[in-house]
Amino acid sequence: MATKVDIFSGFLGAGKTTLIKKLISDGYQGQKLVLIENEFGQIGIDGGFLKEAGIEITEMNSGCICCSLVGDFGTALKEVIDKFSPDRILIEPSGVGKLSDVVAAVEKVEGTEVCGTVTVIDASKCKIYLKNFKEFYENQIKYAGTIILSRTGNIAQEKLDVAVSLIREINDHSQIITTPWENLSGTQIREAIENPLTADDMAAALLEAEEHAHHHHHQDDEDHDHEHHHEEHEHHHDHDHEHHHDHDHEHEHEHHHDHEHEHEHHHDHGPDCTCGCHDHDHEHHHADEVFDSVGFETSKKFSEAAIRAALEELDTGDFGMILRAKGIVAGEDGKWIHFDYVPGESDVRFGGADVTGKLCVIGSKVKKDAVAALFGI
Repeated sequence: MATKVDIFSGFLGAGKTTLIKKLISDGYQGQKLVLIENEFGQIGIDGGFLKEAGIEITEMNSGCICCSLVGDFGTALKEVIDKFSPDRILIEPSGVGKLSDVVAAVEKVEGTEVCGTVTVIDASKCKIYLKNFKEFYENQIKYAGTIILSRTGNIAQEKLDVAVSLIREINDHSQIITTPWENLSGTQIREAIENPLTADDMAAALLEAEEHAHHHHHQDDEDHDHEHHHEEHEHHHDHDHEHHHDHDHEHEHEHHHDHEHEHEHHHDHGPDCTCGCHDHDHEHHHADEVFDSVGFETSKKFSEAAIRAALEELDTGDFGMILRAKGIVAGEDGKWIHFDYVPGESDVRFGGADVTGKLCVIGSKVKKDAVAALFGI
């Protein structure tokens, strides 16, 4: 019996962890689950609530998902299956990983069955991320069986329509969930992931049902000499709509970074290599050629107001292109401050203590010194 594997991809800060949380509490009832996280950046912060829920977790905080898949991903997957015999494995890849690489890696591990391939997309940031990080963003959209939009609750209809049409240019067949998550149960979302029914599928099913009913009716009439030539009503439905999109390649700001990396990735593509690099004919960038992760550990105590002010400044100051920040730091009053940030939106709350304060900032051309100064580290 193959172990089912659901893959939850999505760009930095799209809401993958929130979605997985919802599905674990209401969606995968009674199933033995293991979550594998592959976080981009040095600091793993999202694991706490899952451990508290009694769910096993393997955090692999290696920089580039493509490279981490080469060595340890296949092995980790095998170990998880042997050690825990789960009903289902949930994989949350790095936000800047390519979904095709993850699917290829899972498929090379015996005893697994890729069940759901999900991409979570922040509807409000779809356009800008597609423009600036086309190679990674497009891959996540193209290879998803189900696309789940986040932050659709208070977005203008016009902006939502633009996001959907941009997605449809890249992927014209997968189901897109546009309803705000709070209006859906985890079970509804899980069922949509496992049985993605598109509008085309519904139309085809309705058409089939109608033709089936029509056929029976026609047989009843055959005793009479009605010369209804139903053959004339053959529906020529061209379901292979050929979408020729003339993408204007001048606008594909792909951020070719010139900065030197201390570590060059020269890995051997052996027969068991699962990185996916050599599966693509197009120019292939590793995530850490385009994205930077800056992590700090600190014992410094912060006020809630200072954290909120720092996150607001990330929006306006010159720190590079910041895509995501998160952290758990000591508060001045003894409480611990947990924060999450994506451009234009931050969440600051109080939670459990950690062994030391941690914060992580991910983006493109991140100015590490400026970020350190911002948090006074």
